[in-house]
Amino acid sequence: MNGRGMNPLSGLPEVVKNLLIINVLMLLATFVAYQAGINLSEILGLHHWSSEAFRPHQLITYMFMHGGLAHLFFNMFALYMFGKVLEQVWGPKRFLIYYMVCGIGAGIIQLLVNEIRIQGLIDQLDPSTYRLILDEGRSVIRSGKNYVDETAGTVNALINTTTVGASGSVFGILLAFGMLFPNVQLMLLFPPIPLKAKYFVAIYGALELYLGIANNSGDNVAHFAHLGGMLFGFIMIRFWRKNTNTFF
Repeated sequence: MNGRGMNPLSGLPEVVKNLLIINVLMLLATFVAYQAGINLSEILGLHHWSSEAFRPHQLITYMFMHGGLAHLFFNMFALYMFGKVLEQVWGPKRFLIYYMVCGIGAGIIQLLVNEIRIQGLIDQLDPSTYRLILDEGRSVIRSGKNYVDETAGTVNALINTTTVGASGSVFGILLAFGMLFPNVQLMLLFPPIPLKAKYFVAIYGALELYLGIANNSGDNVAHFAHLGGMLFGFIMIRFWRKNTNTFF
């Protein structure tokens, strides 16, 4: 029997294969480091820029961190299913650039949306409370608690809760697939019906926008980061289509 045929990574294009490996290794490293008392998500996850824990490199590193096995699985499954097609069409260099720009763009949008929300709530806090959040809020979040006052707790969560995951890049990949192969039929799991890629992407994007506005970060999912990945992906594809005929 050919052992290569049993390897699920065999036949995958190089960038997708290495992204899968890196993301799995980073989750394993997160588990190991946690046992040693080191919170890698706190170090490499994305913090709001007003948090004392914010570092510029987090705009890159956060997309290789995940909150658990389920989070990792769904992102990597989408990368495996759709990313390999895009890399075969675009080539490794262009695909990697697209993946990284979507991820960084998603992080930027998440920071901007959080800043808008923070500014909308600051007027409801007295200056001493806001200063307390900036000075001590991170420690409160790390202890698994938050402020009893709803406004203070929301501001603290927006500033000091980390964003992790490749979802921004993955949503950019979904958008690209829908734009390049709009009429390809996708079989949904729930409900199990076929749907053209262009409609799947449109519905998913509209759902993320609704959830981002309606939940106001209450469900712990960075919906606007997902939309940010799609936005930056759309801009890149439009730019490439306008400036080259090679790939489109």
